[in-house]
Amino acid sequence: MTRLSQFSPFELIEGDRGGGMLLLADHAGRDLPEEYGSLGLPGAEFDRHIAYDIGVEGVTRRLAAATGAPALMARFSRLLIDPNRGEDDPTLIRQLYDGTVVPGNYPMSGAERERRLDAFYRPYHDAVASLTASVAETYGKAPFIFSVHSFTPRMQGFERPWHVGILWDSDNRAVDPLLAALRREKGLVVGDNEPYDGALRGDTMFRHAIVNGFAHALIEIRQDLIREEHGQQEWAERLAPMLEAINARPDIHEVRRFGSRTGPL
Repeated sequence: MTRLSQFSPFELIEGDRGGGMLLLADHAGRDLPEEYGSLGLPGAEFDRHIAYDIGVEGVTRRLAAATGAPALMARFSRLLIDPNRGEDDPTLIRQLYDGTVVPGNYPMSGAERERRLDAFYRPYHDAVASLTASVAETYGKAPFIFSVHSFTPRMQGFERPWHVGILWDSDNRAVDPLLAALRREKGLVVGDNEPYDGALRGDTMFRHAIVNGFAHALIEIRQDLIREEHGQQEWAERLAPMLEAINARPDIHEVRRFGSRTGPL
């Protein structure tokens, strides 16, 4: 592991900032600085979905290569602090996750919570804001933001039937054509705001897309489909032309504030 002073909370994959699109991967990494050890957990827990989104790093790298879009990936494990939550969200730093108690997160002092926000969470979001602004400035119009996630096939005893889901709040400009394209793929079971609801106040899409009026979509791919490299490549090849077609639409690059189902912005 790496010392905190040497630990970078994110990785930037450079691309064409003038292309109008950027990729995000909030849960791509599972790293911890050595000061945190393993948060008191057996190493095997970091191979599970509770530590990171399995397969997402590979999909994101391949999507960036296929589309030429820049990508930003969080490197730290979501068990340390979850970048896809608002700062006031009770699940920001989990003490219990899918049956696993996280000893290193309990008790949690206010000073330690602030330390993790300053060292990991805020630098990642500052980088997202910087990349988004750079793409908008270079392209000359509002950017299209695409966020890559994955979900476990089974949660709390429930077998999830979807192969892929698209999460969203109120802005459907990118969502509708993406859902339509995925549903044309033979054999795919596609979820609309499944297996989660995309209206989550304070999450990455809320902070960087909804508030700014930027078109966006968040994809959840079932982890057994992208655990291996061949699946990651297959999904990147499937998604790349869909995203490029969406990115070519003029309405995608207009600033439109649709609001949020969570309440006033």
